Amino acid sequence: MRGLMQDRPLMISGILAYAAAAHGEREIVSRLIDEPVWRYDYAACAARVAQAANMLRAIGIGPGDRVSSLAWNTHRHLELFYAVPGIGAVLQTANPRLHEDQIAYTINHAGSSVLFFERDFLPLVERLKSRIPLVRRYIMLSDADRLDAGEVGAESYETLISGYPADHSWPTFDENSAAILCYTSGTTGVPKGVLYSHRSIVLHGIAGGLSGALAFSAFDCVMPCSSLYHATAWGIPFIAPINGCKLVLPCDKMDGESLHELIVGEGVTFTNGVPTIWTMYLAHLEQHGLSPETLDRVVIGGSAVPRIMAETFQRRYNVKVRQIWGMTETSPLGVLATPTPRLTALGKDQCDETIWTRAGRLQFGIELKITDEDGREVSRDGETSGRLFVRGPWVIDRYFESDAPGADADGWFDTGDIATLDQLGYLRITDRAKDVIKSGGEWISSIDIENVAVACPGVRFAGVIGVYHPKWEERPLLVVEPQPGAVVTPDEVRSFLSERIIKWWLPDTILISDMPLTATGKVDKKRLREIHAKQPSHSEGIVHAE
Repeated sequence: MRGLMQDRPLMISGILAYAAAAHGEREIVSRLIDEPVWRYDYAACAARVAQAANMLRAIGIGPGDRVSSLAWNTHRHLELFYAVPGIGAVLQTANPRLHEDQIAYTINHAGSSVLFFERDFLPLVERLKSRIPLVRRYIMLSDADRLDAGEVGAESYETLISGYPADHSWPTFDENSAAILCYTSGTTGVPKGVLYSHRSIVLHGIAGGLSGALAFSAFDCVMPCSSLYHATAWGIPFIAPINGCKLVLPCDKMDGESLHELIVGEGVTFTNGVPTIWTMYLAHLEQHGLSPETLDRVVIGGSAVPRIMAETFQRRYNVKVRQIWGMTETSPLGVLATPTPRLTALGKDQCDETIWTRAGRLQFGIELKITDEDGREVSRDGETSGRLFVRGPWVIDRYFESDAPGADADGWFDTGDIATLDQLGYLRITDRAKDVIKSGGEWISSIDIENVAVACPGVRFAGVIGVYHPKWEERPLLVVEPQPGAVVTPDEVRSFLSERIIKWWLPDTILISDMPLTATGKVDKKRLREIHAKQPSHSEGIVHAE
């Protein structure tokens, strides 16, 4: 027997329509490449999105067509997040941090015929032009005065949309239709396409604002420092409007001074991003004796949160730090580290310890399981580790136009992470499957060593890889990059580690070097291995656990 309720499809266009109707006066503030700060509200945003949608239809973009963007966190890029899927087309958010070969690959693989791009990407786009033959139109996200057509004959976004009506009759169609195409960072092999649907985005947007997740309300001022081109900035462009939040878009200006100016000037209460950004921000606060004032909470993901970072935010500045774990393949919300009454009852120290050292807690809509090498689910005791699998309505089923494996027949997607899960539902990532170090038959967590190493005074980044050892099979090698202006020696790092990790985990070799980072700001383990994998190991005196 079917229920007798209306069968209305979940549409991305409905998110902005709601925000314009219920929170129409709520402000959106956007920095731009070389223009004054842009200010408008959800009602005005909806009007411009309608203009953009009408323009897209006029230039021949229709349902199922793909459109690419090479753009920062700006209001114009935000408008594309609604205009393109709103007419049934698909937005592919190209990642400008990837190698040019990979950028061209993703645009071609998506099959895009139109490319929207920022003014400062013109030289890149000119180099790409001969390599992306399907693109027939280039639109610069700028006004007419700053348009530089260049060798691609670019047109001005503002000029194009200005000639179209500020209203649009948004179509309804199957909620499972494709909406936004994001590509993985390509750290192993070519980038893989993850094709989000209207249904998955709307459900992710609703769940993401719940009290156990980002806990948004109409009183929040949200500044996404995760990139719009990377897994839709963790869903913020949809979660914030659903909850009526003020939205502050920092463009590409993620340095400490620029972020602090927006936080204080706009009254930011929530922000998010990878640890790299917050390392720079905290250094700026410390250097200038500043306080983040209105900032209430920071959600940090992409890699494990250094303990010292969480402690500094909370104890010095009274800013709550929440870890998040997810992937492009999970839209990306997987788990988020929020407290519960049961955890809080254990006392502040235990609560902080759990929140700061766990990737997150079970969220509505996401199922987790951890299995051993034989595929058996392990105990949820917080100690037994295994491969992490996920499934849910915003988790990938299969990759776009690819033979790469997706979810299994029961919907479980292998994340490639090694993790534990405890009785309270908190997940702890102990390593990536390919990063786990097995030394003398015992496992060593590269993540745990890295987390301790970045707490060492003067250390900015830390990366651990396994290198061959004739006796112990593998031993950890640690690479650290000092803070700007700081001088750190291997002996100082080793002395710091020796008091905080077990003896046989101590890296045999510690190198001081610049750190290669991925396109999403993570330590690039693949590149570290290419550079340092042949580094000799010296560990005859290391004592292994029995």
